[in-house]
Amino acid sequence: MKKKITSIFLLAFLILFIVTPVAAQTYSFSLDRETVDVYWNEDGTLTLEYEFVFTNATGVSPIDFVDVGLPTPYYSISDITASVDGNTITNIESSPYVTYGVALGLAPNTIQPGDTGTVRMRAENIRNVLYEDSQDSNYASAVFTPTWFDSDFVYGSTNLTVTYHMPPGVQPEEPRYHGAPSGFPNEPDTGFDDQGLITYTWRNASANGYTQYLFGASFPKTYVPASTIETPTFWQRVGIDPDALMGFFMFCCIGMFFVGIPILSARSAQKRKLKYLPPKVAIEGHGVKRGLTAVEAAILMEQPMDKILTMILFGVLKKDAATVVTQDPLKLEVEDPLPEDLRPYEKVFLEAFQEETNTRRKKALQSMMATLVKNVTRKMKGFSRKETIEYYENIMKRAWAQIEAEGTPEVKSEKYDQALEWTMLDKDYDDRTRRAFQGYPVFVPTWWGRYDPGYGRSTMTSNMPSKPSAPSMQSTRSAGPSIPGADFAASVANGASTFSAGVIGNLTSFTGGVTQTTNPPPKPSSSSYRGGSSGGSSCACACA
Repeated sequence: MKKKITSIFLLAFLILFIVTPVAAQTYSFSLDRETVDVYWNEDGTLTLEYEFVFTNATGVSPIDFVDVGLPTPYYSISDITASVDGNTITNIESSPYVTYGVALGLAPNTIQPGDTGTVRMRAENIRNVLYEDSQDSNYASAVFTPTWFDSDFVYGSTNLTVTYHMPPGVQPEEPRYHGAPSGFPNEPDTGFDDQGLITYTWRNASANGYTQYLFGASFPKTYVPASTIETPTFWQRVGIDPDALMGFFMFCCIGMFFVGIPILSARSAQKRKLKYLPPKVAIEGHGVKRGLTAVEAAILMEQPMDKILTMILFGVLKKDAATVVTQDPLKLEVEDPLPEDLRPYEKVFLEAFQEETNTRRKKALQSMMATLVKNVTRKMKGFSRKETIEYYENIMKRAWAQIEAEGTPEVKSEKYDQALEWTMLDKDYDDRTRRAFQGYPVFVPTWWGRYDPGYGRSTMTSNMPSKPSAPSMQSTRSAGPSIPGADFAASVANGASTFSAGVIGNLTSFTGGVTQTTNPPPKPSSSSYRGGSSGGSSCACACA
C-alpha cells in the first residue's frame, strides 16, 4: 500500500466527558482499554463504535454519567445506542457540556468504587466529516482523534486500538495512511474486516488516557458521493485565518498593525481564559433555577475566581471547619473531624489546603473549580440563565437594602454577617462594604477571630458559627465586640487579593487552567491543510 506521511491539524471535535453532578466529591479512575472502530461509509457518513473499560478507584464516587461529543451537529440522537456491562442505556439526551453531544446515564448500572465497567456506544449517520485532500484533489481526507481525558483524573496505562474501516470497493493499493502518533508503530496493520472492507489498525498497549493521539488516512473520492466532501477554502489551504487577516489590514490602514495585532490578540486570549462557563449554559431554557448557593450563583455569573474562593473560605470559617493561621501566605488549620454540614466543594477546598506544596494546592483548587462549573452547568439544564441571574441579583440587592437601611450598628453588623456571601455577588461589594459601615463600628461575628489571626481570639465564641444557606434576616444578635467599620471592610475586601497573591498566583493563568477543562478553545482550523474529519478531547472526571 502507498505510504504518504504529513501533518494533519484540522479537527472537528469528538469529546467525551465523564462529568460530575451535584453530589460528586472525589473522582479517580483508570482507562484500562479503549477500542475505537471508525467506519467511513459509502454514503459519506461516519459511524463510530467506542468501547471503554474503566476501573473506578476505591474510596471515590460512582461513575453514573458519560457525556460524549460528536464531531458535527449533523446527527440524530435516535441513531445513537449505548450500553454499560451489556445493559442497554435508555437515558440518552443532549449533553449540557459539549456543543454537539449526548449524555449517557448509566443508572441503575453505575460503576461503583473499586469496580470495573465496560461502556459501549455506537453513533451512526454522522454527516459532514470528510474533506478534500489538499495534496491530492482526487482523494478524500479522513482524520480522527480518539477521546482523551484530563490527567488530574485518569491514571495508569491504556491499551488503545483504533481501526479505520475503508468504504466498500476501496482496493488494497489505493488508501494512504498519514503517519502514526508518538508511541505507535510507524505503519498501521493492514487487513480486512468481517465484511471484507480494508482496515488500517493502530495499536499501543502502553498508551495513556490523557494524551491526544491523531490518526489519518485518505482514499479516492470516487468511493463516496462528491457532495459529502468538504472543499477547503483558499485561506484554509494557505493556513491563514481570514478574520486575523482582516484585522491586519484594519490596523495597517492606521499604521499600527505591528503593535496593534499582537496587543489585540493577547487581550483576546486573556479574555478568553476568563470565560470558564461552557457555551451550553447560554442556550436559554425557561424559568428560574432556584436553590443555588451563593457560590454557585457566582459561578453562573462568571464572577472572578479569586472572589469565589474567598466566598468559599468565609463559608468554611462560618461553619467552624477551619481557622486561618496566616493570611499572607494563606494557611489554614483544618478541624478534625469536619462538621457534617459542609458542601462537597467546601470539603475539597479544605483538602486542597492540606496539600504540602503550593503547586499541588493550586492544582487541587483548579480541579475543585472545574467540578463546580460542571455542577452548575448540569443544574442549569433546561432553565434560563438570564432569568436565574436576575433572580439571584435581586436576592443580593434585597440583602444590601436591608443592611443599608439599618441605623443600629449591632443590627447592621448582624444582617451583614448573615448575608455576607450574597452581598459578594455585587461587583462593587468591596467599596459598598466600606460605604455601608462608614462612620459605624462593626460588631464582628463570632467567627471573625478564625479569619483574622491578628484579632483577639479569646473574645470569640468558637461554638457559634453563622451559616445561613440564604440571606435570612431573622435576628441572631452577634456576640462579638466591635472594631472600626473601615478596618472591617478593608479586611473583608482584601480576601480576594490574598488568594491571588499567595495561593493561586496570576488570576488569568489560574482561571485559564479551569477554562481549558470546562470551556476549551476550538482547535486550530488548519496547518499544512489536508482536511479533517473528527477528533476528540476530554477533561474528564468520575461522577456520583
